[in-house]
Amino acid sequence: VLLVESGGGSVQAGGSLRLSCAASGYDTSGYCMGWFRQAPGKERERVATIDGVGSITSSFAVEGRFTTYKDNAKNILYLQMNSLKPEDSATYYCAADAGNSFERRFGGNCWSRRATDFAYWGQGTQVTVSS
Repeated sequence: VLLVESGGGSVQAGGSLRLSCAASGYDTSGYCMGWFRQAPGKERERVATIDGVGSITSSFAVEGRFTTYKDNAKNILYLQMNSLKPEDSATYYCAADAGNSFERRFGGNCWSRRATDFAYWGQGTQVTVSS
């Protein structure tokens, strides 16, 4: 599975951006997919995940401002980011993992999955929020 992110850029605080993660090479329906971000000098942080049946979990830092959703027909994962803050500045990565057949059919075990358990990663897209 090849993941390619796009949609990053520079925006002022309070603005919005929508990131896209286009998957190719395999149908990712039922996959656990997620967004992570990493700012310089900081550890990679989990932002949001969507499991095999579409259940979404977001971090406390972005809840109510960011949402992720997936277009299975197009095999694209999105991250809609509203009310952006300077502390949201980071490189954003999408990740995917097939999990097992139970997870693909019934969901679960997505938000709790460690970053190292995601088999596929995009190259990242930079988001810069100015105050």
